[in-house]
Amino acid sequence: MQQRPKLGQNFLVSPAAQAAIADALGDVSRRTVVEIGPGRGAITAILAARARRLVAIELDRNFTANLREQFANRPSVEILEQNVLATDFAALRGAEDEKLLIVGNLPYYITSDILLRLFRFHASIERAVVMVQREVAARLAAHPGTSDYGVLSATTQMYAHVESLLTLPPEAFSPQPQVHSTVLRLTMAPRFDELQVAPDEFLPFIRSCFAQKRKVLSRNLRNAGFDVPAIAVALEVCAISPQARAEEVGLSAMAGLFRQLRRP
Repeated sequence: MQQRPKLGQNFLVSPAAQAAIADALGDVSRRTVVEIGPGRGAITAILAARARRLVAIELDRNFTANLREQFANRPSVEILEQNVLATDFAALRGAEDEKLLIVGNLPYYITSDILLRLFRFHASIERAVVMVQREVAARLAAHPGTSDYGVLSATTQMYAHVESLLTLPPEAFSPQPQVHSTVLRLTMAPRFDELQVAPDEFLPFIRSCFAQKRKVLSRNLRNAGFDVPAIAVALEVCAISPQARAEEVGLSAMAGLFRQLRRP
C-alpha cells in the first residue's frame, strides 16, 4: 500500500521542474543552501551534488529517517528534523559574512508564516526560490492599483524583489493538488532605510491600512486611531486622494504618509 503523505504534502515529480528550481538558485558550489520540506528528496539529490553545504529542514520523522539513510555518504548534507517556523536561520550560516540560499515547496496552509519567518532573518539570506500556490504568487508579485495587491504584497516587497519563474499544473505533482503552483525567486532587498521607516512601526501601519480592504484608506486610518484632521493633511501633503484605497497606494507614498502622520 502506498504511504499517504502527511501534512498536506504534494510531491513534485516533474524532473524538468525539479531541475529548473535547482538551477534558479544559481551557482551553489561555494554556498550553503537550506531546503525547506525536502520530503522524498528529489530536489535534495540535485542540490547535494552541487552545493558546498546543504541543510534540509523536514518535520516528518519518516522522511528525515529516509533522507539520512539516502545521504549518509554525503558529509556535506545535514538533515534537521524540526519545524521551519522555529528555525534560527542565522545559526545555519557557515561563516559570519555568508548569506544563505533558500529553496522549498512551501506547504500551502503555512506559506505566509514561512515567508514572514524568512523575512525576519533577511539579513542572513541572499535569495529564496520557493514554490507556492499560483494565487498566492499573484498576490506576492502584485503591483499597486491591482486587486491582488494587499498587505502580503506590500510586506513582501518591503523585504524582497519578487520574480515569477514558472507555473506548474497539478499533473507535475503526486498526489495532484487542485491548484496550479508557481515558482518565485525572492532576492532580499529591504527598503526600510531607503524609505526612512522602521520595520517594527511601519509593518503594523501597513496592516492597519489594509485592515478592511474595501474601505477607503482614510477610514482604515481613523479606525487605527489617527486624528481625522491629521489624516486629511497627510493625504494632501502626500498627494493621495481622500477616496483612495490602500491597494492603490505604492510603498513610497505609503511610507511618506506614515512619516507625515508620525510627525509631532
